Amino acid sequence: QVHLVESGGGSVQAGGSLRLSCVASGSDTDIKRMAWYHQVQTRELVAAISRGGAATYADSVQGRFTISRDNARNTVILQMNSLKPEDTGVYYCHARIPDPYSVQEYDYWGQGTQVTVSS
Repeated sequence: QVHLVESGGGSVQAGGSLRLSCVASGSDTDIKRMAWYHQVQTRELVAAISRGGAATYADSVQGRFTISRDNARNTVILQMNSLKPEDTGVYYCHARIPDPYSVQEYDYWGQGTQVTVSS
């Protein structure tokens, strides 16, 4: 069974930085897409990265956040700089993993980590 475990959330003042980490365990196949989502009311994509390292970002975090991954360790990192109060919310790690016996792919989520940015 696949598990995603996030760490690194916390409270910081505006302009500060936080680093979120997510480790995936239990996968029998290579993890394809990994991503971070931000939720206040709805869950919105923050950044995503392919297995090959191609990254995409939401416009609101472009230039401030950096997503990276270590395929050997099944880890994805979100470096968040120049944080703003509107970045406050719960951040969820996501992984898309192929089924080893079919063409299906499954989405897995972490439990979420709280980020609070004060002005």
